[in-house]
Amino acid sequence: MLLIPKPANFVCMKRSYIWCICVVIGVSFLALLYLQSRYATAIVRMRRQQFEENVFRSLDMASRDLEKAETFRYLQSVISQHEREKHDAATLDSLCRMPHIAPLDTMHGFTGVQFVGKRPSQFPNTLTMRRQSSVARAIGHLQKHVQEAYVYEREVLDEVIYAVMYQASDLRFQDRLNPAVLDNCLRMALERNGINIPFHYIVYTSDGREVFRCSDFDPEGQAVSYTQTLFRSDPTGQMGVVTVHFPDQARYILGVARYVAPAMLFTVILFVTFLVTVYLVVRQKKVSEMKNDFVHNMTHEFKTPLSTISIAAQMLVDKQVPKSEATYDRLGGVINNETKRLRLQVEKVLQMSLFDRNNIALKLQELDANDQIATIVKTYSLQVTSSGGTLDTRFDAFNPFVNVDEMHFTNIIYNLLDNAVKYRREDVPIHLEVATWNHGDNLCISIQDNGIGIQKDNLRHIFDKFYRVHTGDQHNVKGFGLGLAYVKKMVELHHGTIKVASELGVGTKFTITLQAVQD
Repeated sequence: MLLIPKPANFVCMKRSYIWCICVVIGVSFLALLYLQSRYATAIVRMRRQQFEENVFRSLDMASRDLEKAETFRYLQSVISQHEREKHDAATLDSLCRMPHIAPLDTMHGFTGVQFVGKRPSQFPNTLTMRRQSSVARAIGHLQKHVQEAYVYEREVLDEVIYAVMYQASDLRFQDRLNPAVLDNCLRMALERNGINIPFHYIVYTSDGREVFRCSDFDPEGQAVSYTQTLFRSDPTGQMGVVTVHFPDQARYILGVARYVAPAMLFTVILFVTFLVTVYLVVRQKKVSEMKNDFVHNMTHEFKTPLSTISIAAQMLVDKQVPKSEATYDRLGGVINNETKRLRLQVEKVLQMSLFDRNNIALKLQELDANDQIATIVKTYSLQVTSSGGTLDTRFDAFNPFVNVDEMHFTNIIYNLLDNAVKYRREDVPIHLEVATWNHGDNLCISIQDNGIGIQKDNLRHIFDKFYRVHTGDQHNVKGFGLGLAYVKKMVELHHGTIKVASELGVGTKFTITLQAVQD
């Protein structure tokens, strides 16, 4: 025997499956976004650390290059001085060798030309080596030449070091600094370390006085700057400080995240799509449940009049039932009333089917809302008073004229009154109040009752198709859940609005706003 589960159990099981899948996928998406954000944060932090290390390395290199440039400048100065001295010595030697000039040994008692000086640079640049017959003497002369060249170069370097240590230290920092050289050193050092973004710098003395700033200085980004000491081997008073900042530093550091951002964006899009899908699935499931509820209610609503009509017809054809004119009238009236009731329910279903196709044609005409509502209330008051209730009217609208479809406008008021009667309290006599008034260029219509009220959680759903506060197999309130949906749809087609205010156990108030006809 094939066992088919009950619809209610199937619905519950399906709902549990849906929520389990939603939780798993939602947690997975959130975890993925968290990991991507952590990864992006780590990349940015590493990029910032790398950038700072490269900047400090570049500033140190620029400082050394600046000192090297100064040393090279002094080296050139010393070499030029020595070249002049060698030129003077060579000139003197050539003069002494000329025939018309007496030798120095006859003039001063010396045996040859001698160069007296404390520095090796005063010796001639080339040494005349006499030809020797032996190789040993040539090697000896070569060694002597190398020794003399070594002494010469060492003395040159000593003079350069002396000039840098003493002569340069005696100068002010402003006089030692060459802005062009510093700019070139900074630019080349940054490029060697892979930093190719614009930078700006300011040079200060050790006591904080500004010496120089770059020509295109921009204070943007100055909050994050990097400092480097210049001429670090000099006394404190002769040192300087350069401060460098990068206006595009933040953009440069965050640029590495451009590869992670698209992945995060796509993840967010997928997550939003998932949420929308879940919302649509849940909404569709709710609609499906309401449709099932509608089918159950419709079955009950159709079954009751059909059963009554069937019983009345059987009594008419049953020969055992005594026939009389009163009996025919009573059975005919029952059949007629139940037929009208059945037709009304069918018309409601057909009206809602027209909404889905959006092909309702309104026959608009100018009506006096006060007169039209008064006629409706007069007809409906019999139903209210028969149950021991009261129905009051208050027509305060001085301009009650509106362009509406008479049939649909009547059905709107009738459905709201019928809804108030359906949801009355059994222990309290029903009291209805219908009022009209003008608000600006609009006509306002309100229908208020003292019924059971509506919970706040249900207020946002009362205009949904097939939605009923009482669902399932409860039939204490008859209907399909189409009345208020019909009202809202027709009010919107008339370019109006409808609002509801309700308190559980106190009552409900519907307010309709329509555009009034202006003179």
